[in-house]
Amino acid sequence: MPELIRDPSLDSTLDVLREGYPFLYNRSQRFDSDIFQIQLMGMKAICLHGAEAAELFYNPKLFIRKGAIPRRVQTTLMGIDAIQTRDNGEHRCRKEMFMSLMEPASRQRLMSLLAEQWQRYAHRWEQMDRVVLFREAQEILCRAACAWAGVPLEEKEVRLRARDFGNMVDGFGGVGPRHWHGKQARSRGEKWMRSIIRAIRKGTLPVQEGTAAHTVAWYRDAEGELLDVQMAAIELMNAIRPIVAISTYITFAALALHEYPPYRQLLRDPAEDYAELFVQEVRRYFPFTPFVGALVREDFTWHGFEFPKGTMVLLDVYGTLRDERWWQDPEVFWPERFRQWQGSPYDFIPQGGGEYLTGHRCAGEWITIEAMKQAVLFLNDGIRYDVPAQDLSYDLTRMPTLPASGFVMTEVRATGKGALNLLPTPAAGSNVAVAAGCPFHKG
Repeated sequence: MPELIRDPSLDSTLDVLREGYPFLYNRSQRFDSDIFQIQLMGMKAICLHGAEAAELFYNPKLFIRKGAIPRRVQTTLMGIDAIQTRDNGEHRCRKEMFMSLMEPASRQRLMSLLAEQWQRYAHRWEQMDRVVLFREAQEILCRAACAWAGVPLEEKEVRLRARDFGNMVDGFGGVGPRHWHGKQARSRGEKWMRSIIRAIRKGTLPVQEGTAAHTVAWYRDAEGELLDVQMAAIELMNAIRPIVAISTYITFAALALHEYPPYRQLLRDPAEDYAELFVQEVRRYFPFTPFVGALVREDFTWHGFEFPKGTMVLLDVYGTLRDERWWQDPEVFWPERFRQWQGSPYDFIPQGGGEYLTGHRCAGEWITIEAMKQAVLFLNDGIRYDVPAQDLSYDLTRMPTLPASGFVMTEVRATGKGALNLLPTPAAGSNVAVAAGCPFHKG
């Protein structure tokens, strides 16, 4: 039986904070191994890297999420006991609820709402001396996501709600004020969503069937019971918050357009959907998720290494997206690499790996790709703008990270090419049959 390599540090918690995203990747390279062990916050953790390890990690028969996600992440990013912490039939049933929102017609409606907002904001930007794209994209996505979900959003609330959704994402990886702001944002958001759920169930807030608000409010679990108001509020927010989080990817996409201008012309080629290649490379190249965790369900052995029940296992997401065995010249931004990509669910895992319905791959991945494509095409052709001198660097020790300036634009001019004309067609093959696993996913 091979011996598991152990990091010599007594505890790697401070090393994670010092190194940030590349922490696991650095050790995988240092040890020349896809599996090794560390101590993290006083607890033993087995660390995995690479596509083969990802296939292992996303096997729901071997790992569970319950107990694996730190409370500090739940109290900021996703909510206590949300879908990301569920396993087995309970997870599948809850996942089907979210997958029912991902049908092409639903996504097309969201893209139309987003297109209207991009056009609206472009005209507003023409009157502004300085536009911080990250902040503006948060508002655009928040407005469209709430309208799509059936959640009323007053004009005076837009900035607060958009910032709160952003702070939930920013707070999970922070300490001190960043984490506190994230917790406060989640508390405000859950209070807001509880009022929405109560109003829907009382009949005082009519919402369209098929929207996230209607689906979550009337969702019934495997026992036929409605979610309690708090959990329904959390899951409704989990339908909206990830959409607002796409603002990070959009900001990185703008940075890529700026730093690699030759791709602008390729994006205009009507004979090819180059935007698909471009946004996939943005998702691979720029840092988003550092690593994810799970607990071993029952004792098992993999390649001779023992995985005892209850052991924490961490999968290196950042490093797997830079593994030279699957990605040629991984530190080069090169969208063309996705012409040859075979669509493996394990080597390209910016939003999780494995199957959508039975595993923990993000249900909103299609939305992320389509929203990014639309934003890239609009930034490329829907507006013209200048990029003044600014700090566009991003700190890999800050999780999550972002270009320091938020990507500032000046002299914005709308071209007259509306975002509706640049709207991508939702990807085929995304219809999901949900009736077989959980008959109570709708009220």
